[in-house]
Amino acid sequence: MSISRRRFLGAGAAVSAGFLGLRRLLAGESTTADVGYGGLVADPRKTLDLPRGFSYREFGRVGERMDDGFAVPGAHDGMAAFPGPDGRTILIRNHELDPGGWKSGPFGSRNELFRNLDPALLYDPGDGRTYGPGGTTTAVYDTRSQSLERQFLSLAGTIRNCAGGPTPWNSWVSCEETIAPAGKGLQKEHGYCFEVPATADPGLALPVPLKAMGRFYHEAVAVDPASGVVYETEDKGDGLFYRFLPLTPGKLALGGKLQALKVRDKAGMSTANHGKGSRIEPGTSFEVDWIDLDNVESPKDDLRQRGAALGAATFSRGEGMWFGRGAVYFACTSGGRNRKGQIWRYHPSPDEGTPEERRKPGRLELFIEPNDPTLLENADNMTVTPWGDLLVCENGKAPNQVVGVTPEGKLYTLARNTLNSSEFAGVTVSPDGSTVFVNIQKPGVTIAITGPWRK
Repeated sequence: MSISRRRFLGAGAAVSAGFLGLRRLLAGESTTADVGYGGLVADPRKTLDLPRGFSYREFGRVGERMDDGFAVPGAHDGMAAFPGPDGRTILIRNHELDPGGWKSGPFGSRNELFRNLDPALLYDPGDGRTYGPGGTTTAVYDTRSQSLERQFLSLAGTIRNCAGGPTPWNSWVSCEETIAPAGKGLQKEHGYCFEVPATADPGLALPVPLKAMGRFYHEAVAVDPASGVVYETEDKGDGLFYRFLPLTPGKLALGGKLQALKVRDKAGMSTANHGKGSRIEPGTSFEVDWIDLDNVESPKDDLRQRGAALGAATFSRGEGMWFGRGAVYFACTSGGRNRKGQIWRYHPSPDEGTPEERRKPGRLELFIEPNDPTLLENADNMTVTPWGDLLVCENGKAPNQVVGVTPEGKLYTLARNTLNSSEFAGVTVSPDGSTVFVNIQKPGVTIAITGPWRK
């Protein structure tokens, strides 16, 4: 019997994958009582369908005037939540704007607010007409009153700030998903990571490109708090999975070594699971090695090809990533037999980043591969919640949804975008565990969701 995506997921359908055993998704399995929060209720405001007992508030809509006098930029993307003063939550939010999107940038539709900016705090001022309109904004939110207290521009002059990731030292690493060269109105090369401190005090971060972390189509980063190692995904069909070993953990601007993951004894392995080649079943894991990379600023955009030639594994559009439950979870948006997405999990070595890891290597595992768009379509941004579930943003055909994944690999639907056909992005949880924040990317709005979360 054919069941529509909306009807199937609206009924709170789930699919099971054994966490320690077989781990093969059984499409169409009925919901169990301990999975999810029940079916979704139609939103009379036609913005966000949620389970019964849940509610939401909107803020940070594109074009709103912020407390520093600038406008909220559009194209909201990756985001993370940090502890703020007096129990507040600090949100740092990316804006995936390129030079053609300046009309929805922070300086107004005619750049009339540009004069209010200190030029030293703008990474790329361009030629006066073209500049980097991306970057980040910071919001201070009180979860007790569910109210926005202030918001301000916190990184400026960059472009296509897609995802990134939080650090254990309370900063956000914002990533440019581009390799745009200088020229055609731009003064500087793009394709770097930038670090933004999590602060409630309005002001712009000094825009220092973290060049040792590589120049490529960056998507997300995740930091292992035990080792300080930074992991990076690349949004290309033949992208690599990288790690950055900082010279000094917590001091990324001081430089370090960039490496790419190689599956031990399987040089150049493709993890895509589509096309010719052997199939990788969910639950399969591999020991890994790491390959040193050189010329990481890659002026020819050939870093991934050079890494693959050295034996690095390739991934089908690595996107969202988060560290939690002692592992790095990351999405490959077009991986899988039907190109509907995969979620991989990397278990670091207990000696990660040291010579001793050869004896106890890290392991790469295919966590889930639904292959069914009624369950999860094109996984993108994600977070690991305090109660252990993954929350995953879809970037597929409308209606896009936020999908939960339990530690056992069971899937459920948390939210559905009924405002438009845009993707969700930047899902994250407040430090007190009370509020899930998520962006509807276009035209750009942030939503705070509250309800009876698992404890």
